[in-house]
Amino acid sequence: MSNEPSGESAQSRLGDAVSAPPAKGWATVDKTVFGVSVGIIVVLCLLGVFATEWFEATAAAALSWITTTFGWLFVLGATGFVVFSLVLAFGRYGSIPLSKEGEEAEYSTLSWIAMMFSAGMGIGLMFFGVYEPVTHLASPPPFAEVDAGSEAAAQTAMAYTFFHWGLHPWAIYAVVGLALAYSTYRMGRGNLMSAPFHSLFGRERIEDKGWGKPIDILAIICTKFGSATSMGLGALQIAAGLALLRTGQFEDDPGAAMPILIICVLTVGVIISAASGVSRGIKWLSNTNMVLAFVLLVFVFVVGPTVFILDLLPSSIGAYFSSFVDMSFNSGVFGGHDWLASWTIFYWAWWISWTPFVGTFIAKISRGRTIREFVLGVMLVPTAVSVVWFTIFGGAGINLQLGGVDIAGTGSEAAGFFAALQQYPFFFGAALVVMVLTAVFFVSGADAGSLVLGTLTSRGAKDPWIPLVIMWAILTGAVAAMLLFVGGLGALQTFTILAASPFVLIIIGLCVALYVDLRRDPLRQRRAGPVRGAVTVPSNVPFAETGQIPITEEPPAGRDKP
Repeated sequence: MSNEPSGESAQSRLGDAVSAPPAKGWATVDKTVFGVSVGIIVVLCLLGVFATEWFEATAAAALSWITTTFGWLFVLGATGFVVFSLVLAFGRYGSIPLSKEGEEAEYSTLSWIAMMFSAGMGIGLMFFGVYEPVTHLASPPPFAEVDAGSEAAAQTAMAYTFFHWGLHPWAIYAVVGLALAYSTYRMGRGNLMSAPFHSLFGRERIEDKGWGKPIDILAIICTKFGSATSMGLGALQIAAGLALLRTGQFEDDPGAAMPILIICVLTVGVIISAASGVSRGIKWLSNTNMVLAFVLLVFVFVVGPTVFILDLLPSSIGAYFSSFVDMSFNSGVFGGHDWLASWTIFYWAWWISWTPFVGTFIAKISRGRTIREFVLGVMLVPTAVSVVWFTIFGGAGINLQLGGVDIAGTGSEAAGFFAALQQYPFFFGAALVVMVLTAVFFVSGADAGSLVLGTLTSRGAKDPWIPLVIMWAILTGAVAAMLLFVGGLGALQTFTILAASPFVLIIIGLCVALYVDLRRDPLRQRRAGPVRGAVTVPSNVPFAETGQIPITEEPPAGRDKP
């Protein structure tokens, strides 16, 4: 039987990291998790700098093997997470709060959504907002059977863009964030990626015997390369904008020097923001970005092809839903596998690599919300915003591409956004806004990631040691710079998939662990029908004395009974 606390003492501590030590400073750091994870990251960085060719060749070979052998796992896993999230939201577990009974949400709904969205995929929206739709238009998926540059290709382009940025990625975030929020604020465990596995293996094995440490170390490495990828994309886009404003031309091969310099400069901003905490730094930056992003949206909508965008919106949504099942289960078995590896599998791996960071961060800011509110907020609101975002910016790019302006072939991938804005008035001001947005997304995302890494290396401490958070911010910038040095955008994509591959199994395990916990929750809605098994709450559940309706079935076979 697991050794989790029960009764009044557990209830009074509900939501606190039970494993967090009372010490301060360096004494709060888990030396094993910290040392092993930092050691692996540093070794990889050194190999990337001093054995670049071998490192790049080895990574490319590993990537080819993973996408060929396990592409199906990414496809089925992402779709399974969508189904699992919606079942929890609309099923008998939806009304369970992620907190003690009666506890209110810590942040307002607007700030909650702003922080969640900014941390989740802010830089990606800037980088791919125009580039992805016009690229799919100019080079449709090989299995789509549409002509490049045609109206049918435009429909396919928008459908796949919505697919890559809609329900699937946010469902991946939702299942991880939900498992962590429930485990931390409902069950009173530590805020660690390994904590939800108490329900499967018991607290003694996960914490005392160290079974959870490999999970937390893998989460740190995965987070490091996922966040570094986003930082690298942001640096590439800012560098493209600066080059355009400085020379008036796009650079086909901008090199790594300027993006690396940008990373160094913005990392200073990350350090300043990280030192101020969530309630000040991240919250203020996220709210600022919401305003700037809204201004940019309205600007392009007004000065761009307004009627075309309005017509494109319902048409694209229809194309997305009509092709949803086919896109969700297409593994490229009859062709197009390379395209899927470059786009869909890369995206699923990118989102998975971000789940330790985004999931932990979303859980951290979601205390007091119900499971239904959490899932719908995490999945539907950002998906709706993504739909509007890509319809306006992607629609503007598609309109220009169809009109003869070669947005898809202009400069590097990072230049797509600027190439579209260049066709409209007030380009200089709009380009500055894009670079500021990207920079703030860079800082807020890296800030949140560093905070989460500090938590993961501090035994789940809610407020990790500030110098530790700053160290992680610096190391994130170093990893992003190394990846750009090794191979630019290709290296960012390669190492994202490599880092995320083993973590997809951890997410599946989190789903199982969460389900086991929820079956024991006294607030779950009982189905009509005969009652079977015991009618008592297991003694190791910390909310056993809340006075709620007890559980009406025995624990799953093979588990200890109360």
